[in-house]
Amino acid sequence: MNKTLRKISVFLFFVFHLSAFATEQKQLIVVLDWFINPNHAPLFVAEQEGFFAMHGIKVKFISPADASCGEKMVIANQADIAVTYQPALVRHVTQKLPLARFATLINVPLNCFIVLKNGKINSISDLKGKRIGYSDPATDSIMFSTMLKAANLCLSDVELINVKFNLTQALLTGKIDGFTGGMRNFEPVAIKLAGKDLKVFYPEEYGFPKYDELILVTHKNKLHDPILTKFTYALRQAVAYLKKHPHESWKKFSTNHPELNNALNKKVWFITLPYFADDPAKSNQARYQKFARFMLESGMIK
Repeated sequence: MNKTLRKISVFLFFVFHLSAFATEQKQLIVVLDWFINPNHAPLFVAEQEGFFAMHGIKVKFISPADASCGEKMVIANQADIAVTYQPALVRHVTQKLPLARFATLINVPLNCFIVLKNGKINSISDLKGKRIGYSDPATDSIMFSTMLKAANLCLSDVELINVKFNLTQALLTGKIDGFTGGMRNFEPVAIKLAGKDLKVFYPEEYGFPKYDELILVTHKNKLHDPILTKFTYALRQAVAYLKKHPHESWKKFSTNHPELNNALNKKVWFITLPYFADDPAKSNQARYQKFARFMLESGMIK
């Protein structure tokens, strides 16, 4: 074989293997904080519009049985990414757990406390002795205890009941008098669709600082993996596409997930659009430090 043919053969060999490498996709396991819902829209838009595939990523989503499962799976290297909350992350870091934030889904608070209107509760001071539902003990108790403190109450003054993901149903059936951990873009819509009026209490009005509602965390050892940079860029593309094409995105999402194609999720889909972080990689370090100081001064962390 002459030199020219040898060079061509070598070139074709590398072209073939490079193209094979480019089409190879790396799978990432992402554990959600809850069942699939419109809060996760950018993740699923990135999948359905091919933005993950564009960057050589294949994603497997897992809906956990418990809101805290994601972090545990990431720590145990059973998952690559978990959707969680800033307050939970601060607590985990102070416990020296190997978790680190690398992106943000929703950079404003959504958490709130909800009761039925014209019921037993008209103010936070009315909560003493009441049955309060929650789903995530770590995150929900932090915010709720701050709200109680504004009325000179504490967690021991109420009966806390873990209702898992059944917050709305537990309230409507009278199993609880109110619940913390509700999302202001979701549960109020569900309660109104059920024909009931409600009253919403917002943590930031009771001294709780602003924070990132939904963030993406990974194991500290994986923080500098280039695949996470690609994942975050695909997420940014998805947010831009979602906000530009909300109706088309909803139509495709509801087709892919027919069990979610109902009036509740459709309303929540459009209500949630303004809450998504346009630049998922960006973080407000000063706000994170302020939040950590608040938790420290409040005795929530050591």
